[in-house]
Amino acid sequence: MRKLWPALFAIAAAGAAPRNIDFDREVRPLLAARCGSCHGGDKPQAGLAMGALADLLKGGQNGPAIVLGDSRGSLLIQRITGFKAPIMPFGGEPLSDSQIDLLRAWIDQEPAHPIDRLLHLTAAPVSDALFARRAYLDLWGLPPTPEQLTDFPSREALLDRLLADRKNYAEHWISFWNDLLRNDEGVVYHGTRQSISTWLLQALEDNLPYDRFVQALLNPTAPTDPAGFLIGVNWRGDINASQTPVMQAAQNSAQVFLGVNLKCNSCHDSFISRWKLKDAYGLASFFAETELSIYRCDMPTGEKSQPRFLFPELGGVAPDASPAERRAAAARLFTTPENTRFARTAVNRIWKRLLGSGLVEPIDEMDRPPQNPELLDWLASDFVAHHYDLKFLIRRIMTSRAYQAPTVRRLTAEQFADSISAITGEWRLLEPSKPGVATPSREWRLKSTPLTRALGRPIRDQVFTDRNHEATTLQALELANGATLSALLHRGARRLLGELPPSPQNLFDSGIVRNEKVPVDVDISGAPELRLLVVDADSYDRSRVIAGWTEAKLVGPGGATTLPDTTNLRVPSELVFPLTGKGYTRFQGTIVVDKASQQSDINPRVRFFVFDQAPDPEHLVRFGDRKEADSSLLPPSAPLRSRFGAGQAGGLSYLYQHTYARNPTPQELSIAQEFLSSGPEGLEDLLWTLFLSPEFLYLH
Repeated sequence: MRKLWPALFAIAAAGAAPRNIDFDREVRPLLAARCGSCHGGDKPQAGLAMGALADLLKGGQNGPAIVLGDSRGSLLIQRITGFKAPIMPFGGEPLSDSQIDLLRAWIDQEPAHPIDRLLHLTAAPVSDALFARRAYLDLWGLPPTPEQLTDFPSREALLDRLLADRKNYAEHWISFWNDLLRNDEGVVYHGTRQSISTWLLQALEDNLPYDRFVQALLNPTAPTDPAGFLIGVNWRGDINASQTPVMQAAQNSAQVFLGVNLKCNSCHDSFISRWKLKDAYGLASFFAETELSIYRCDMPTGEKSQPRFLFPELGGVAPDASPAERRAAAARLFTTPENTRFARTAVNRIWKRLLGSGLVEPIDEMDRPPQNPELLDWLASDFVAHHYDLKFLIRRIMTSRAYQAPTVRRLTAEQFADSISAITGEWRLLEPSKPGVATPSREWRLKSTPLTRALGRPIRDQVFTDRNHEATTLQALELANGATLSALLHRGARRLLGELPPSPQNLFDSGIVRNEKVPVDVDISGAPELRLLVVDADSYDRSRVIAGWTEAKLVGPGGATTLPDTTNLRVPSELVFPLTGKGYTRFQGTIVVDKASQQSDINPRVRFFVFDQAPDPEHLVRFGDRKEADSSLLPPSAPLRSRFGAGQAGGLSYLYQHTYARNPTPQELSIAQEFLSSGPEGLEDLLWTLFLSPEFLYLH
């Protein structure tokens, strides 16, 4: 009988779940005792420290010491077993078999994600449907269609598919970088401010490595490089010495790329941090064309500044270096791998964007201790080891259980607006400045609306590294009764049902007019009426703009009829002339903007239209066939009515799946059917209910 006990114990052990080996209690003490003399302290041998899991994952001169889930492929095991020479510990007693077995078992247990091992996280992930919704919104800024919800073999395969779509990825993530880089679209750029959107969108589509991305911003040398980041905002007129373009360049670059706030010490030595006035001027000198005079609280000190990097131990540049040499030095010092603050700051920003809270908070104060130093260090070193690949970093975070655990994150303003457009098919139009064709567009390409501003889209005349996520009265007003959302849902409900009438096409479009006189000659044969519109196109002060039509006349076989001079119209305005039965074939005249309106504090931008019927105020500019829009950007939205089955359940299920990534409950379905019994108005009310629900407004 005694001979059977070993076999029975072996069978029991084989069937039992393997025990979890704790790094801090079992592995760290072993490594400290046997390896700490060489791989501890401030200068560990071969650059390999063993005091923390992050150190082992980061590795040293010969690469990572361990590969989680693969003890055979881990350098640590290869060295302590003698598989690779020299055997470790070097010159000491080899580890015992039981010690080696412990390390093997620890590395191989649950080949879990490095992030989760560093967080000691075991939380259960959300369902596939919720994960898909979260992934689509985080990578594309759009909700998945019902077809896309189930069309992926695994979560990692889904992430690979979404990241491979260069256009949708770039069209979403550009909003994140626009906030950081003080870039915007749909706004009038006064003074010397320049847009960098063309470069930025291409950089994101190409997944430009982050170090090269920042180098181009700080040292734009190629014709296509983004000079606008260093130029800053020139508000025209007298400004504080701390807000000159070169000081803006120093403040913005330090804040965005290093997590250092130089705002206070651009006027005087900071009272709340270690940074001094000379630090701000020293960094600004890298971007200056000439030697900078130092001002304290807008008063000259009589001192001059020389280029001095915030972390001088990384190096500097000669005092007599040319402006080009100084900018090149700044780009090098910011992005050198030895500048560990650079990668840590980037990792912290991406982590917060994907999980809602940074490893270091506040996000711009990287001098503060991180919540999990090991995780931040490892993520930063992993980011550098993979050549500053932003998509790799994003994928690394999104494949962790930490990302896939239940959460509560509010949609951004752009995600909210674009999601509603994707579901209803009703997109805002991007209008060309010259006469042409408007095209459906993502929200970032357009001027912000009262709705998106209320939901957090900033006016980017300065760097915004973190949006306000607190609920406000203004948000409640815009969501409950705002004109922007009301118009979107009114049109969206009718488009979903296929009942939105086509918008009339204009007969004439002047494009944006500032001070020109533009002749007009339009064929109006058979037109029942003539409508002359003058609309604002983002004037600085539209209340003071005066414009109109002069030398206007209606021409027909019987001669011409002169119309009253209307050059003193307020903007917007509309004139209507009945034409039925009068035989006119042409409208001729000249459009003008009054000279009194052509002042810099008014900055008129006016657009003139001619219609032969009542226009659609939402679509005055001609628009192309919706088929011309990028099909990957704007998923086709078949009329919801075509999806209705018996009792309308099919269409409503499709709508719920697209909105919430789930089917409606029986009670929800019953209520929704009651809404639809009222036609388009009922569907409009249902959309209000769906889109204002926390289930839509938040990622879960």
